[in-house]
Amino acid sequence: MVIMTTTSTHAFLPVLERIAEELEHTPGRGRAADYIPALAACDPRTFGMAVAELDGTVYGVGEWQQPFSSQSITKVFTLALDLAREGDELWEHVGREPSGNPFNSLVQLEYENGIPRNPFINAGALVVTDRLQTRTGDAAGELLDFLRAESGNPALDFDQEVAASETTYGDRNAALAHFMASYGNIDNEVPVLLDQYFRQCSIAASCADLALATGFLARHGIRADGTRLLSRSQAKQVNAVMLTCGTYDAAGDFAYRVGLPGKSGVGGGIIAVVPGRCTLCVWSPGLDERGNSVAGVAALDRFTTLTGLSVF
Repeated sequence: MVIMTTTSTHAFLPVLERIAEELEHTPGRGRAADYIPALAACDPRTFGMAVAELDGTVYGVGEWQQPFSSQSITKVFTLALDLAREGDELWEHVGREPSGNPFNSLVQLEYENGIPRNPFINAGALVVTDRLQTRTGDAAGELLDFLRAESGNPALDFDQEVAASETTYGDRNAALAHFMASYGNIDNEVPVLLDQYFRQCSIAASCADLALATGFLARHGIRADGTRLLSRSQAKQVNAVMLTCGTYDAAGDFAYRVGLPGKSGVGGGIIAVVPGRCTLCVWSPGLDERGNSVAGVAALDRFTTLTGLSVF
């Protein structure tokens, strides 16, 4: 085992290069999401990985500068933006517990009177987007501005093809939104909310962009420009929910293997946080049966093993 103890710039680059080389020879990389046609054509063996240090230094391997569909990764940033505005009141409308069910399940909502288990399943993300929409008038636009600022990339944008594809195949999300609205847990008109949510999920960004944008969680709530978005306690809350709920109904296995707060998306990306040290993003479109990148989880597993960095 190679344990990295140095704090010099690019200290992690040899680790990333080793991980990429190991994965190159690994068979069985899963399959791209096929229920969103715009994602189905992605090569499941594509791989990129980036690390961003606290000062904004970022480096990577493979296709680490290639934009991809962020999908559910964006739920982390929408959660942070809303939590910064309304604080603990948010948790009256969405829980903080793992779901144990698929990310688009309707079953649990009826048992729990329209209150989603956590902000990272689709129902919970719809609630958070709805509340941010009420407070800003343009939740997706607010998110895009934030990601552009934190990544330093003003070219980040929505992928209109992906957004249109999700709208066409969005009946399950519409059902979730209408069901929660029947319990009074949605403020905005459902078509408005769905438009905001699908645009949010369609944002295309690279591993470098997303690793940099996640940096505020490693800096305990401090943004790239030095201003504070979240209190230290709130940053801890977001990281905790990422650890326990960030990889759908495989969060326990992810915590066991990787040992870091993380959030995956069906575009094949996963972000992860080493508090006080760095942030990571890995991308490989081949997914397992639970919707997480096969190579992405393996890469983060190897990273924490080789560096000795985890929250445990």
